[in-house]
Amino acid sequence: MERAAAMTDMYDQALLGILQHVGNVQEFLNILFGFLYRKTDFYRLLLQPGDRLGFPPGVAKSMAVRAFKNFEDLAHQDDERRQRELEEKLKKREEEAAAAAAAERMKVPVAAEEVEISSGAEQNTASGDGKAAEAPDSVTVQDKVEAEAASAAAPPAGAACPVESQPTQPPKIQEHFQGNPDSYNGAVRENYTWSQDYSDLEIKVPVPKHILKGRQVSVDMGSSSLRVAVMEGSGHRVLMEGALTHKINTENSVWSLEPGKCVLINLSKVGEYWWSAILEGEEQIDIDKINKERSMATVDEEEHAVLDRLNFDYHQKLQGKPQSHELKVHEMLKKGWDAEGSPFRGQKFDPSMFNISPGAVQF
Repeated sequence: MERAAAMTDMYDQALLGILQHVGNVQEFLNILFGFLYRKTDFYRLLLQPGDRLGFPPGVAKSMAVRAFKNFEDLAHQDDERRQRELEEKLKKREEEAAAAAAAERMKVPVAAEEVEISSGAEQNTASGDGKAAEAPDSVTVQDKVEAEAASAAAPPAGAACPVESQPTQPPKIQEHFQGNPDSYNGAVRENYTWSQDYSDLEIKVPVPKHILKGRQVSVDMGSSSLRVAVMEGSGHRVLMEGALTHKINTENSVWSLEPGKCVLINLSKVGEYWWSAILEGEEQIDIDKINKERSMATVDEEEHAVLDRLNFDYHQKLQGKPQSHELKVHEMLKKGWDAEGSPFRGQKFDPSMFNISPGAVQF
C-alpha cells in the first residue's frame, strides 16, 4: 500500500524543480533529510515515558531503509525484466540467422550434387546399362545436407559475463555489439565488454574461476582512470588498466564480483553524453549506430517537457542569456514596469536589475 502511494506523480514537478536547482542526487537527498530535521520530529527520540514527539531509537532509520528497499526491489525486477526481453530478442535473432544460414547451405551444395548425379545417370543410360544413378550417391548428398543444417542450427552458448574462452578477435561491426546485452551501446574488447545508457556505463571484466572473494580483486577508480587486477601468487595480475576517455563521478560509481565469472563495474558519468570508448587509445565505436533513445523510452510527455527545458536552460547559460525561469519572471515584471505608480514608468525595461533564483518560479 505504501509503495503504491509513493508511485504517484502528484509531486514530480516540485521534486524535479528541487533536483534541477541542486544539481545532483546527493544534494537532493540532503535537502529532503534536512527538511525532516528542521521541520519534523523525524530525528527526535522518545527517551522518557512522558515524551510525546519523535520515534523510539532506530525506528526512523528503519523507515528510511524500508523506503529505499521497497524501490530497490522494484528496480531489480525492472532490470531482470529488461534482461529477459533482451535475451529473448537475441535468441530470436540467433535462431533466424541460423535458419537462414542453414537454408543457404542446403541450397547451393544440393544443386551442385544434383547436376553430378544427373550427368552420371545420363552416361549410364547411354552406355546401355539401363541403370539410374546408384543410391549411395543420393544418400551421400542427403547426409551432407543434414550434417550442414544441423551444424548451422546449433545454438551458441551464452553467459551473463564474458568468459575466458571467448575469441580474442571480437566483432567490429556496431550492429553485432547492439545484439549483445553486455555490449549494448558499447563494444566487446579482448579482456572486457562494456555497455552504456545516457548517465551510466557498465563494464564486465572476466576473472579466473578461482577468484571467488572480493578481497582477491583490486579495483582502483579515479575520476579519469581505471585499473582492475586480481591476486595471483604473491602479487597482482592486471586485467584492465588505462586512462578513461571522459571523467566519471567516483562517489556514485561502484563495483562487485560475480564469483568465478567477472568483475561488474558501474561507472557514473559526469556529463550526460555518449562515450565512443572506455579507455584512451582503444578502437572507438560508431556512435551514430547506437540506440540513443533507449534511456528515454519510459519518459512521459511531462518529463520530456522538463528535460527540454533543462536543455534549453543549459544552452542559454552557455551563451550568457536568460534561462527559462528568468524569462518567465521578466514577462511578469514587464506588465508592472509601466503600470500607474511604478517608479520605472517611462524607462526601458532592464532585466539585469533582478537576480532570480530557479526555485522562485513554479513551472
